[in-house]
Amino acid sequence: MKGPRSGGIFSRHVKRHPGLVPLIGFISVGLGSAVLYLARLALYSPDVSWDRKNNPEPWNKLSPTDQYKFLAVSTDYKNLKKERPSF
Repeated sequence: MKGPRSGGIFSRHVKRHPGLVPLIGFISVGLGSAVLYLARLALYSPDVSWDRKNNPEPWNKLSPTDQYKFLAVSTDYKNLKKERPSF
């Protein structure tokens, strides 16, 4: 059990080694962006089905103009036409 002094140890260590501040910053930004990207995949991806009773196949409800990829370099989703049957 470290108690309430554990935060003080961290701040004293950073004060002794100021070169760690950018490293801690970059690691924090990287971890934060990874968590946000995973949350985006879990919430907005058509491959993930959280509600199997009401929406068992969410990929069938997507229209051709829905952009579900994070970055679409050469595809313009607004001009696509529906070429598949409706179920």
